[in-house]
Amino acid sequence: MLPSFTPRRQGGGTAPLDERAVFTAVVYVLTSGCAWRHLPPTFGVSPATAHRRFTAWTKAGLWRRLHRAVLDELGARGELDWASVIVDAASVRAKRGAR
Repeated sequence: MLPSFTPRRQGGGTAPLDERAVFTAVVYVLTSGCAWRHLPPTFGVSPATAHRRFTAWTKAGLWRRLHRAVLDELGARGELDWASVIVDAASVRAKRGAR
């Protein structure tokens, strides 16, 4: 489901990274709440690379497709109970000039 890596046309740069490692690093940042710059080096991915891939994947619609795939898989297994679905939304009016 991950968009394929496209090397730079002019060459140079670094070798492509293991997509699983990059994905794991991105998910870690998103679920832990840590700042990108505090991504532990044990992932083998720089914070800049992780953030760049997160941005590219977001633009490519990865998260929506992944969410749908998980729902489809759970539905196929009969593990979804739509009778107990909760929809949550919040809307707050932003007043012009409010402090």
